[in-house]
Amino acid sequence: MPSMATEKSDVSLAEEIKLQANEAFKANKFSQAIDLYTQAIEKNGEIAVYWANRALAHTKLEEYGSAIQDASKAVEIDPKYSKGYYRRGAAYLAMGKFKEALKDFQQVKRICPNDPDASKKVKECEKAVMKLKFEEAISVPSSERHSVAESIDFRTLGTGTSSSYHSLQVTAAAVAVALVAILMLVVGPIVATMVASAALATFLVAKKTGWWDGWTGGFLTKSQILNIDVEPQYAGARIEGDVITLDFVKKMMDDFKNQKCLHKRYAFQIVLQTREILIGLPSLVDINVTNGKHFTVCGDVHGQFFDLLNIFELNGLPSEENPYLFNGDFVDRGSFSVEVILTLFAFKCMSPSAIHLSRGNHESKSMNKIYGFEGEVRSKLSDKFVELFAEVFCYLPLAHVINEKIFVVHGGLFSTDGVKLSDIRAIDRFCEPPEEGLMCELLWSDPQPNPGRGPSKRGVGLSFGGDVTKRFLKDNNLDLVVRSHEVKDEGYEIEHDGKLITVFSAPNYCDQMGNKGAFIRFEAPTMEPKIVTFSAVPHPDVKPMAYASNFLRMFS
Repeated sequence: MPSMATEKSDVSLAEEIKLQANEAFKANKFSQAIDLYTQAIEKNGEIAVYWANRALAHTKLEEYGSAIQDASKAVEIDPKYSKGYYRRGAAYLAMGKFKEALKDFQQVKRICPNDPDASKKVKECEKAVMKLKFEEAISVPSSERHSVAESIDFRTLGTGTSSSYHSLQVTAAAVAVALVAILMLVVGPIVATMVASAALATFLVAKKTGWWDGWTGGFLTKSQILNIDVEPQYAGARIEGDVITLDFVKKMMDDFKNQKCLHKRYAFQIVLQTREILIGLPSLVDINVTNGKHFTVCGDVHGQFFDLLNIFELNGLPSEENPYLFNGDFVDRGSFSVEVILTLFAFKCMSPSAIHLSRGNHESKSMNKIYGFEGEVRSKLSDKFVELFAEVFCYLPLAHVINEKIFVVHGGLFSTDGVKLSDIRAIDRFCEPPEEGLMCELLWSDPQPNPGRGPSKRGVGLSFGGDVTKRFLKDNNLDLVVRSHEVKDEGYEIEHDGKLITVFSAPNYCDQMGNKGAFIRFEAPTMEPKIVTFSAVPHPDVKPMAYASNFLRMFS
């Protein structure tokens, strides 16, 4: 049994360590802060603030699963500790779990009823949950959904047509269902049905008389989509015919560098042509690098367009002689995501073998809605592009194998042994990422230093050890796993006895992490990895997450 003096010493030492952790946190050294908070907890694990502070550090590293665990421990120790509920609610929010987040913020309000900040956050969270219910109410079953892309022919853009994009019946039904769903929450089912019926009748009369035509309420008509002629005064990059050339891509990148927009007519063409290429690819793409040739793998870019330009400055533009693989998470967080994705897609259209693109966990509706891409697309392009990008992201391959030896995937490996490359090829990827299974794990999992498997620090996927990596490589006659998905101080990290490399290509991530970026060059036939690191370059004064919802930025 420890003596009273020892207990007092541990308590004092824990507090000293906590203060060191706080300083590390202030310096954006979040991993170091986590290590120090852990030491404090080991000395005195009954202090709620230690757990809550470590939860916040986990949140900064996007380790939301670990943040929820720590915040839960904080409120277990002290059920009246408001920051514990606040930190857990913020982590749920970051994962898109709005209903769980609302419960925690309501508890914050109960503990601090006179706190105006708490009241404001509850109100905003209630709006988010209400919006989610609205979207669920008007959503169309997946079996009945139609391709947005197939309703648009970029070769006839600007010619105009009178046919409607959504039928009157579908639009009317959606409006009625949405009204019932919202009103039932407020006034009960009987009154809700009466109000919705009256609104539906009004809508149909208005549509018949033409009054509705002036305002589509988000239901675009095909004529609105297609009637986008290029104005004579437009001085930006232009595509002549169907062929996207290097000269066009260079001009477009230069325009983007000067914060000029690409005409929507050409943005449609780039995205639609990219879809035509991606749809024919398998879920696992094989890449062959011939002897004497090289190949470059880049990690997350996350909307940092000016750092993408720096990669091309350092390593050359994509071409058949200088091919690239960008390993997912092209968008979100950074506020130049539209510029990044249109540039990568344009290179793909220009020369499909010059650039390969793999899906990341942020190429999904749920992430784009939270982390800024959706808002940026609405601001720079249009609502219709939000739907179009969401569809095209579902066509991105999930993994690549280079020269039958190097397995490249955004996230990581699997919850069970024995997964073969043929299993990955067989994945039906044309959907939003599920919350479990092979596709989920490919996009979300992370390596861990310990052998075996463990729970995901993100709350999705899993953590896997070096033994898991080695068995997967042996089972599939491979030599190396290359993955991305995690910010690293040096832009990369070599783990699992050299059998796994993480590469991350967004330096000074979110303008605050201070990390380097990196890319990996392989040269055949040896295919030994040569890692190149680089620092962040200046960019216009547009902050990360500038296009995220006001609600999310309240908690950032």
